[in-house]
Amino acid sequence: MPKLLAPDPQKIGRPPGPAFADAVPEALLKGTPEALKRDLIGLLGPTQVKTRLIDLVRYASDASPYRLTPQVVVLPRTVEEVVKVLAYCRRNGRHATFRSAGTSLNGQSQSDDILIDVRRHWSGGKVEAEGRLIRARPGLILAHANAMLARYGRKLGPDPASGGACTIGGVIANNSGGMRCTIPRDAYHTVTALTAVLPSGTVIDSSAPGAEAAFAAAEPELARGLMTIREEILADKPLTERIRRKYSIRNTHGLRLLAFLDGETPLEIFRRLMVGSEGILGFIAEAVIETVPVPAETSVAWIPLPSIDMAVELTPALVDLGAAAVELMVAPALTAAAKAFPGTPDYWRSLEPDASALLVEFGAESPAALEALQAKVAELVKPLPLISPLSFTSVTEAVELAWHVREGLLGLVGKLRPAGTMLITEDVCFPRERLAQGAHDLQDLLAKHGFIPGVAGHAAHGNLHFTLVARLDEEDGRARYSAFMTELVDLVVNTHDGSLKAEHGTGINMAPFVRAEWGDRATEIMWEIKALCDPFGVLAPNVILTRDDQVHLKALKSVPTIENVTDSSHCIECGFCEPMCPSRNVTTTPRQRIALRREMARQPEESPVLRQLRAEYEYDGIETCAGDGTCAIPCPIGINTGALMRSFRQAEHGSQAQGVALSIARSWGTVESLARVGLGAAEIASKVVGVSALGALTSVLRGVLSEDLMPAVPGPMPRPALGRLPRTRRADAAAVYFPACINRMFGPGPDQPARPSLPEALVALSARAGRPLWIPDDVKGLCCSTPFSSKGFHDAHQFMADGIADALWGWSDGGRLGIVIDAASCTLGIAEDVVRYLDPDRKARHEKLKIYDSIEWCHELLGALEVRKALGRIAVHPTCSMTHLGLNHALHEIAEAMAEEVYVPIGTTCCGTAGDRGLLHPELVRSATRDEKAGLDANPADAYISANRTCEMGLRQATGRPYQSFIYLLEALSRPDATRRPV
Repeated sequence: MPKLLAPDPQKIGRPPGPAFADAVPEALLKGTPEALKRDLIGLLGPTQVKTRLIDLVRYASDASPYRLTPQVVVLPRTVEEVVKVLAYCRRNGRHATFRSAGTSLNGQSQSDDILIDVRRHWSGGKVEAEGRLIRARPGLILAHANAMLARYGRKLGPDPASGGACTIGGVIANNSGGMRCTIPRDAYHTVTALTAVLPSGTVIDSSAPGAEAAFAAAEPELARGLMTIREEILADKPLTERIRRKYSIRNTHGLRLLAFLDGETPLEIFRRLMVGSEGILGFIAEAVIETVPVPAETSVAWIPLPSIDMAVELTPALVDLGAAAVELMVAPALTAAAKAFPGTPDYWRSLEPDASALLVEFGAESPAALEALQAKVAELVKPLPLISPLSFTSVTEAVELAWHVREGLLGLVGKLRPAGTMLITEDVCFPRERLAQGAHDLQDLLAKHGFIPGVAGHAAHGNLHFTLVARLDEEDGRARYSAFMTELVDLVVNTHDGSLKAEHGTGINMAPFVRAEWGDRATEIMWEIKALCDPFGVLAPNVILTRDDQVHLKALKSVPTIENVTDSSHCIECGFCEPMCPSRNVTTTPRQRIALRREMARQPEESPVLRQLRAEYEYDGIETCAGDGTCAIPCPIGINTGALMRSFRQAEHGSQAQGVALSIARSWGTVESLARVGLGAAEIASKVVGVSALGALTSVLRGVLSEDLMPAVPGPMPRPALGRLPRTRRADAAAVYFPACINRMFGPGPDQPARPSLPEALVALSARAGRPLWIPDDVKGLCCSTPFSSKGFHDAHQFMADGIADALWGWSDGGRLGIVIDAASCTLGIAEDVVRYLDPDRKARHEKLKIYDSIEWCHELLGALEVRKALGRIAVHPTCSMTHLGLNHALHEIAEAMAEEVYVPIGTTCCGTAGDRGLLHPELVRSATRDEKAGLDANPADAYISANRTCEMGLRQATGRPYQSFIYLLEALSRPDATRRPV
């Protein structure tokens, strides 16, 4: 039976345009074939097997140009469960592929059979030996590992641009590099031990006592075979010399034959072979990795030169001086960056086409040592005709901008590419002495085939990156791509004796060319290794090794055009957004939401697959999107997928729902009163339909109306807010105080003091600092309008936006007084969202207002307050709104004034509450706070603070910790001695 106010998924339709030949077939309409579904659920249980159509489609894409739809997705929790899945594959002639973050660029993490997700349940790590080692599971995000190591002044050697999203498992499997990663610091050289699961089911911990003997006993043929291969390689001097030479530069093409020269026993060889094996030899369940020191002081500089040759010629000398990174960018890329990134040097806009620049980074243990290095660099470049004078900077914002420009090129090309085209990123490596000519030749080859002739890369390592923009769903586009790849192989291998893959791994797209680079004997050795480790061919067919020389031209991804809300249509599916997404552990991620929408565009109008996807997309895609917009922060293109989901919510609401929402907006004062009176579902619902969007409602109402409109808050509700706001005076006020409606409804938690209320605390705090606040008498019934915009209720949002804009203008005396708001999400809504809905006159007035969030306001008050540092540790939750407003650092400094230690758990992101979104779907908050809760459980604090009431409520329910506004604590710890109370 349809629910009264339930959204209608069919109203979002499908994007306009023709159907695509690579649309998912109707055979997958019911998801995983029944027999396979039954077998795997029997092995692992229903919660660890994903079988629906929407699950298969959302896992079909990754950051590569390929799309393979799995038959099933499994999420094992333990090594024993991985063993079960591999045994099932052996018995039934099936194959499987491991996938963690899905940020690999070459087709390493996809399967048309069984896909094994080793991200969801495989995070975590432990720092050992005072930071010199880290023991990491494969799903641990690289940036999280580095955050764990930061207190020791250490980090991991690999530092790919995807470090905020990629996982340790992927870094090791691909032997990833990065800007600062020298060969001695890569995964191959820093992984000291690992626990591996072989396709046979053997589990071996290379660091365990007796591991060598255990390995030989469990895998005798493999152990003997590896030693036989080693003897053959050592006896073949030309091959031995070639292997050494090939790995003197960055090289991730093929299996790592260097293992046979560096390892002297079967297990030593096998451990080294696993690094860079891309999941074709086994599963890395855990690894012990050596770390590297982080310099105490860092600075960067741009060195612009008239030609690539001059830049490349300068690079060795910079490396010899100790440069941590030397990044090459050519003039076309710099000119494009100047137009895209505010704050870049003006001279970039007028560079000659042949010009280039080096971005260099130096580190040292003291400011004096860093200055000495900078002086040496200045002396080195003094004779050169620099286009602009050398200037080093250690200013955080300038350093971040420099690296943002370097790392943002991929997104820049992605954003500017024509609709429907695919972005392919490649990386090659030339011997240092061949880099300049190699860069010229590569640019010429790109131009010859009609691709962008821009290159950038890690000049210190001879490693160049470039992008190809092509229509891979069209024959001409595939032919052009194929022709280019054939000539690229000849250029890199035959002309310059370089490596076809420097740091991205081989994958599917370079597998056909392994033989071209390595020759027959070395390639056959790789096949022998594969046969020894995986005799049944269970793992990752066509990854690294293939018998199909056209495999790189198959299963290429089409890119249908979808709704271009905040550039959604330009998504390159890199996956950088996923670790930020609150729903990442419960339904879909921003990348998957876009990939699913693209599949809807591939489908013919009203196909059964389209109807099924739309129905399943409602909850998985739309309802469980927090809409917080933090996905746009790490996105190279800045896509806010939340805005796309909000547009769908608006499209799904009929006139009846829009009318009800407008009635609620007009009755918001009544909503507040009723919420305070009881926070009781029955009483609220009986008087105003839907006013419980800010309270707890019964399951009966959710069943009758809509789960996506009617909240259900688990656990104890907070106290109601006091009905009367504190008395204030306008005459001597330093600013207007607008208490957010959530703070006019919800008071402290049930086990926290009822007084002072939040408005009382902020008023007292401001008066104490000599900057009194004034609360207007007519704040009741007004809000930031975010509750309506987030659900797509346009008319209600417009009504409330106009009302609050008019009120703020009047209260502030035409902008003379600043306005303080005590909830970060409301501050963001009023400062940024409301303005989009105003008519020109209101907009012009609104832009003259000075809006203060309470964090910013209280940060300014600190100097006038005497604050006790009374606590040992404070846990801080920076909300998504605080992040967007740039207030995280200010709250951190406020907390530092009150405690000896300020703690933000690793993995903290938007809590998923998102106004009332987490009240509608509590599972969203549990998903969003999974890592944060683990951190809090391991490191409890004396107090838990944030700056948004509904977020604090959600955090309490998900983590069990009594989160409250920082204002309460700051007020208590700044009271004069005579009136101080215990905290």
